[in-house]
Order: sequence, then structure tokens, then C-alpha cells
Amino acid sequence: MTQKIVHANPNKNRTPRHRAREFALQGLYQWLLNHEDAGAIDAHIREAHGFEKADAEHFDTLLHGTIRQASSLRDGLAPLIDRPIDQLSPVEHAALLIGAYELNNHLEIPYKVVINEAVELTKSFGGIDGHKYVNGVLDKFAAKVRNVEVDDAKKH
Repeated sequence: MTQKIVHANPNKNRTPRHRAREFALQGLYQWLLNHEDAGAIDAHIREAHGFEKADAEHFDTLLHGTIRQASSLRDGLAPLIDRPIDQLSPVEHAALLIGAYELNNHLEIPYKVVINEAVELTKSFGGIDGHKYVNGVLDKFAAKVRNVEVDDAKKH
């Protein structure tokens, strides 16, 4: 059974890369809930209304890369969260995985941008205060995996 997340603010002006993250979040949501094959999820998402406005290459990277690295990403996040990861809401779980994936693998994207994007995804798709949780966890994760960049930002 395919689940669909409805965007909270569909009229918000969104960049192609942000749209890619939204679609990747939806794909990860499906993957977390239904354990569907990544290829099937990918094909289904590409047929979604508005996908043509997304950065398809970044979507591919996020969806497939995050699923491939999910186990190691969860291992990195586990010490930073206050409960077992499977007890997080699927939206928070997916946003944390995307954020952790980008922090680990896309050093060209500033860490503050990665965190902000994950927070915005959680605000749009998640519960009332989920974005605060995602922000706090990814802040700690960034300090671990991008300590030089985070330290430099604190100096300025």
C-alpha cells in the first residue's frame, strides 16, 4: 500500500533542490513504512505531480544514497537521540536520515543549509514540534562529522 504525504504549504516558493528533498522525504517515508523496493518507490515518485520541477539528479542521490547508507546513518544518529530510532515519527526519521546523508556526503552544501532544509521538511510534513527535535539532533551530528566547519562558523 502506497502512502502519500500532503505538503502543508503547497504555494511556498521552492527551489528544484528543495523539491528534490521533499520527494526524497516522501520516498523514504514509503520505504520506512512499507519496506518497498527503492526502484519501485523511485518510479512511483517520478510520476507524482510536480516532479518535473525537482532536481531529479539530487533526488536520485538522496533517495538511493540514503537507503544504501541507512544502517550506518542510524548508527551515527543513535547516540544523539533520546529514544530508539524506530520510535521516531516516520517524517522525523526520514528528515534525520536525509540530513545525516547530506552532512556526510555533500560537503559542498554548507552544514547550516543542510540542517535548515531538514528543519523545513519537518515543519512542512511533520508534527508540531518535530522540527525542533530534528534541528537539535542534526546540530549535534554536524558537530561530529563537520567539526572544522562548525567550529569556524562559531568563530565568526
